[in-house]
Amino acid sequence: MIPFDMALLSSIAFLVGIIAAMTGVGGGVFVVPLLSLAYGFSSHQAIGTSLATIVFTSLSSAIGYWRQKRVDYKVGLILTITTIPGAFVGAYLTSFIEEKLLGLIFGVFLIFVALRMAFQFNLYHIQIPRIGKIWHRKIVDSGGAIFEYDTNVNLGLVLSFFGGLSSGLLGLGGGALMVPILHLTMNFPMHVTVATSMFIMVLTSISGAATHFSLGNVHISYAVFLCIGVIFGAQLGAYFSKKISGKGLRRMFGVLLFLVSIRMILKFI
Repeated sequence: MIPFDMALLSSIAFLVGIIAAMTGVGGGVFVVPLLSLAYGFSSHQAIGTSLATIVFTSLSSAIGYWRQKRVDYKVGLILTITTIPGAFVGAYLTSFIEEKLLGLIFGVFLIFVALRMAFQFNLYHIQIPRIGKIWHRKIVDSGGAIFEYDTNVNLGLVLSFFGGLSSGLLGLGGGALMVPILHLTMNFPMHVTVATSMFIMVLTSISGAATHFSLGNVHISYAVFLCIGVIFGAQLGAYFSKKISGKGLRRMFGVLLFLVSIRMILKFI
């Protein structure tokens, strides 16, 4: 790898880290196409290397949110019971599943989620099922802001498997699904959603990246320079996030997710 590539990768990764930390996604939506289109990686190598990078994006972001005391650790750890197996399954499925059909279905689904997040309207009047006991949660951050909410953890456990699945299968880190799951179906405030999503993503991305590494899908030299950029960018993104309203974060995530979905649809068409 020439010095220009090293600098370019780290610079782009720095920007990716900022956006990823602010919106609660892993950044794979940028890293996967970058490696595929600019560096000629196969889909499997791009996904595997992206997940290896997301390990450090989520870890750096989670440390920033730990300082802000906005992570719901108890619920986050419980949800990893299904996200981790989902990441393993998703990573292995990359060797067998028809990528084109899955990508199109996933892309269309993300459009509906993006519109719901960005504009706060219900495309369908769906009553979210109640599964098990509702937990009352209270988070007080480092600035004294209080977040109180009631959440359905059992429903989250069921849905979080698919967050992990998307992480291992598509190299997106899982945040593209975990953020809507936490915010829309589990009633998390947006600031707690972003912070907890990043915390969950640490363990989930490690699982997916380890599986891809065993399959030979991780290009270590590229991953190293990507990680250098995202570590610093994620810290900056976590700092900026506390200066934006929950509504602003939600709309930012919705716009980002809409762009993700369009990119996926165009790629597989």
